[in-house]
Amino acid sequence: MRLLCVLAAVVAETYLCTHWLRLNVTTVGFLFLVTVLLISTAWGLAEALAGSVVATLCYNYFFFPPVGTFTIDDPMNWVALMAFLITSVTASQLSELARRRNREVLSRQLDMERLYALSRAVLLADPTEPMAKQVAREIARIYDLPAVALYDGANHETFRAGPEDLPEIEAALSEAAVSGTLLRDERRQVVVTPVSFGGRPVGSLALRGSAFTDTALQSLCGLVSLGMEKAQSQAAASRAEAARQSEEFKSTLLDAIAHEFKTPLTSIKAGTTAILSSTITKPDQQREALAIVDAAADRLGALVTDAIHLARIEASEMRLNLQSRSLRAVVHETLRHMKSATDGREVELSLPDDLPSVLVDPELIQLVFRHLIDNALKYSPVGSPIAVGARSDGGFVALSIRNQGEGIPEWERSRIFDKFYRGAAARRVPGTGMGLAIARDVIVAHGGELRVESAPGEGAEFTLSLSAAKGEPAP
Repeated sequence: MRLLCVLAAVVAETYLCTHWLRLNVTTVGFLFLVTVLLISTAWGLAEALAGSVVATLCYNYFFFPPVGTFTIDDPMNWVALMAFLITSVTASQLSELARRRNREVLSRQLDMERLYALSRAVLLADPTEPMAKQVAREIARIYDLPAVALYDGANHETFRAGPEDLPEIEAALSEAAVSGTLLRDERRQVVVTPVSFGGRPVGSLALRGSAFTDTALQSLCGLVSLGMEKAQSQAAASRAEAARQSEEFKSTLLDAIAHEFKTPLTSIKAGTTAILSSTITKPDQQREALAIVDAAADRLGALVTDAIHLARIEASEMRLNLQSRSLRAVVHETLRHMKSATDGREVELSLPDDLPSVLVDPELIQLVFRHLIDNALKYSPVGSPIAVGARSDGGFVALSIRNQGEGIPEWERSRIFDKFYRGAAARRVPGTGMGLAIARDVIVAHGGELRVESAPGEGAEFTLSLSAAKGEPAP
């Protein structure tokens, strides 16, 4: 079709020059040359060469004397005709070379833009999703390919992307990854290439639907290998950091427990030694010594319980046994278990009778209340009251515990829920720094919130919120 258009263009130009324009031979040759250049620019070298031959014939037949024949009487006209032919062919070749270079420049520019888009996708990859899966998906999207398959040699998984499938590609992917050879299937328009990083194979890549140059394919594989290696490095770093934090946690936990065990163990040792040595013989004295031993044993049991719960929270192994419970009943039961600790202290309760029930794990919520009340008792003057109040707030129930202690400085409030953290004032009081951390994590696991409001010299108020259970208030 194009050759016919070339022939028609040269014939039309010849007709115009012979019947309408009446131009001289030099001008006609220049117009023929411009036509050949336009054909070369628009369609390519083959069409331009065909136009050059046809234009040369027309130039000879219609414009060189004797007109109407292919015979040329004047030798100078032969020189002019050959010069025209050589010029038109040379110009066609130069035009085709410029076209080819322009296509190469545009192709390289497109490759660079695609590689940049893929590198940006690799840098912004979601750490919660396999890197190979994301890379395969982005290659299919950026390069507009119907089918992509990426084999991750580290995890021995193949990830596919694109609207079409590559059936039975696993064998070719494995072979390319192991042997490091490039496989091309021209009939199916599929290329399978190994992916290596620093000379070490990390997987293989299968593409269908586009012709990649060797340079473009190598650049693409280099970027893919970089992304896969980045994911492996991040995973290794995360595992190393998790192991380091786990070791630090164990060391800190053991140090805190060992330090806190000394006081109750000393009390138990003193009480049992006094009883066994017969230095106390009166029943009242023996009961008092046993009471000290009993209280110290309770303290040891509480420390062990805290350590177990904190270890489970750290290992993400906390399981909730949710039940609908009355918040009033849970608070009263907690205070009953803490009777020895609250002796001599006034606990002011403000718990409305119509409080809705809450959906909680009874054991863990009692543990939270115990820590908050124990915290209020320890960090307030002896004889000062502790206020416990509750209110319904939309679909939540809020419980607050307030003391009249020294308060918490503003710079310290953001840290008091950290594991093992103890403020400057808290260091004068026995403790491990586990209680508030446990309380916060348990409340968060229930879908609630634990916050503190305080000012120096005005005490501290801890407020927790829990979701109200649907239905009537529980008894």
